Amino acid sequence: MGMTITEKILSKACNTNVKPGQIVNARVDRLMTMDFLAPITFKLFEQLGAEKIWDMERVVVVLDHFVPGHTVKDAMQLKLSRDAANKFNIKHFYDIGHHGIAHQVMVENGFVLPGTVALGTDSHTTTYGALGAFSCGVSTSEAAVIMATGKMWFLVPDSVKFHIDGKLPAVISGKDIALKMMGLTHWNGQVAYRAVEVGGSAIPQLSMSDRLTICNMIAEMGAKNGIIAPDETTTQFLKGIAREDYELISSDPDASYKETYTIDVTSMSPQVSCPHSTDNVKNVEDVKGVSLNQVFLGSCTNGRLEDLAIASKILKGKKVARNVRMIVVPASQKIYLDALRSGYIETLITAGAVVETSSCAACAGLHTGVLADGEVALSTTNRNFKGRMGSAKSEVYLSSPATAAASAIAGCIADPREYVD
Repeated sequence: MGMTITEKILSKACNTNVKPGQIVNARVDRLMTMDFLAPITFKLFEQLGAEKIWDMERVVVVLDHFVPGHTVKDAMQLKLSRDAANKFNIKHFYDIGHHGIAHQVMVENGFVLPGTVALGTDSHTTTYGALGAFSCGVSTSEAAVIMATGKMWFLVPDSVKFHIDGKLPAVISGKDIALKMMGLTHWNGQVAYRAVEVGGSAIPQLSMSDRLTICNMIAEMGAKNGIIAPDETTTQFLKGIAREDYELISSDPDASYKETYTIDVTSMSPQVSCPHSTDNVKNVEDVKGVSLNQVFLGSCTNGRLEDLAIASKILKGKKVARNVRMIVVPASQKIYLDALRSGYIETLITAGAVVETSSCAACAGLHTGVLADGEVALSTTNRNFKGRMGSAKSEVYLSSPATAAASAIAGCIADPREYVD
């Protein structure tokens, strides 16, 4: 019997062949922690009595949730992170001015490579699977042990396969595919603690941005990790930024999967996730006309350059509806600068959007767009449970950047196909 890509990567990290159901101790290639959990991670590391971090090149600390500090409590959290980074001489420390959402910082700076194990103290670390890495979130105590030893235990997961086939329509993006996947599984337990492998004839049509979005959202399915086999798109993305050599690994033709799903994107409608669950997914035409107070474009799910580009294309020469506030947050300083140079920021501001500095912002309900009682938002983020973006009496719908931009113009949920040729 052949092996899946996830099984092969873990086998490589353990120096022995592994199989689902085994508990293994694997070598870790990269560890990320951010301001939200970095202070407690370093405190636990000290409590272990470890003398030093196992490999300074392989630990990355990013300030993203609280930047810039909006309250004294936030400022203290940032100070504790800076103090820890200075105390332990963290080489790869991304403070304000060099910051971005941690997952974007990790991939755009070449820290995540195909065939490696890359972990982080955030559930959306699954994002890195888009580059063909085994990636998942870990607890602060697990991260502390990794910092001390460079290893982490895993229960090797079974795998589930999604075949994404067909010809990709103009306005259908990775976010629409991710939401469609959510709607198919409906938390049925078939993907819980499993490796969700995404392949099919449509994958070569997807940009790296689309792939990152899909693997990011796989965290919302209850999976252990999401992964897409690396290809030419992967190698082109890593050209000039990869920090070391890497190996392209893919599943064997006869690999075994517990479940398989198929999605044909050829005639697929834009997808919208409705309150208050990510798997409450409908075609955009079924929710068209829902009145909005806010449209949020950003997050580790959809704050990349391609996302700002499609929103800019749709909004160019048009205006955000008077009843809607549109908030845009690029996922990193690099993306912000690239969007400025490309003219996207000017277009968005001219249309009536406000553009804020790179951070997790409204996605985590911390700042920069928190919702009030009774308000309704359409967001390109990854979660819409009660209170996620502010008041528990607000409602959050999730969509792609194209649907978000079209809806900002309409003042209600709109079909982006009516705004794009």
